Amino acid sequence: MHVKDSPLHDQWALILGASSGFGEATALELARAGMHIFGVHLDRRATVKNVERIVSRIQASGRKAQFFNVNAADPERRAEVISQIEARLLQEGGPAVLRVFMHSLAFGTLKTFIGESARDMMSAAQLNMTLEVMANSLVYWTQDLVSHSLLGDGSRIFAMTSAGDFKVIPSYGGISGAKAALEAYIRQLAVELAHRGVTANAIRAGVTDTPALQKIPGSAQLLEGALRRNPHRRLTRPEDVAQAIMALAGPGTHWITGNVIGVDGGEDVVA
Repeated sequence: MHVKDSPLHDQWALILGASSGFGEATALELARAGMHIFGVHLDRRATVKNVERIVSRIQASGRKAQFFNVNAADPERRAEVISQIEARLLQEGGPAVLRVFMHSLAFGTLKTFIGESARDMMSAAQLNMTLEVMANSLVYWTQDLVSHSLLGDGSRIFAMTSAGDFKVIPSYGGISGAKAALEAYIRQLAVELAHRGVTANAIRAGVTDTPALQKIPGSAQLLEGALRRNPHRRLTRPEDVAQAIMALAGPGTHWITGNVIGVDGGEDVVA
C-alpha cells in the first residue's frame, strides 16, 4: 500500500518514551505508515544523538516530527508540551485530535522490598516515584489531552505493560505494582472514554532486549529463559510491538478496548 493510501496518512501520534525501545520502534513504524510524530523523551547529551537520528529518519520518510526533551512526569512540562501540540495541530489545519497516544515510560526503582538494611530496601519515595511515572502519569496525560480536545472519536491509547505484572522478578516489585496499576487504569479509561469513541489497551510485550530490560538485575537470565520458552525460538523485538500497534491503530479496531494484549509470539502461554 502506498503511504498516501494508508488510513493513518497525515494523522498524528504522541509517544511518551520515544527515544528508545518500544517507543522508538513505534514512532518509526507509524511514520512509515504515513503518520506524523510528537515524541516526548528525557535524554542527556550523551544519548540525544539517538533522538536526532530518529527524527531524521521520520523526516526522511516525508513525515513531520516534533520531539520534546522533558520529564514527562512533571506537571508543568506536561502542560507546556500539550499547549505546543495543540498549537501545532491548529497550525497544520489537519485532524484536530491525536490518532495514537502511546505511554511507554520505563523509569522506576529496581530494588527488593525486604533487605538486610534500610538502604537495601525500596523506600516510600522510590515506590511512589515508580508508581507516579510508570502508571499514574498515564491518567494525568489522558485527562489533560481530553480537556484540550486532543483525544476524540477514533483516538487509540496504548500503554506498555509486561509479564512482570503477574510474575515475580527479582528487584522488580515496585515496577510490577506499577504495571498492575497501569492495566487497571487502562480498563477504567476504556469504559470512561467509550462514549467519546476512544479506545484504550495495554500491550504486554514478550521479553525484549531493550535498554530498560538491561537495567534489571538478572536480565541475562530473563533473556535466556524467554528464548528457551518462546515457540518461535527468538526474543520479541521492538518492531514486533510497533507493527502490532500500527495494526491496532487502523480502522476496524473500535471494538477492541479495555484489554491487555499479548505481543510475545506465544511466550507466556508456555510453562
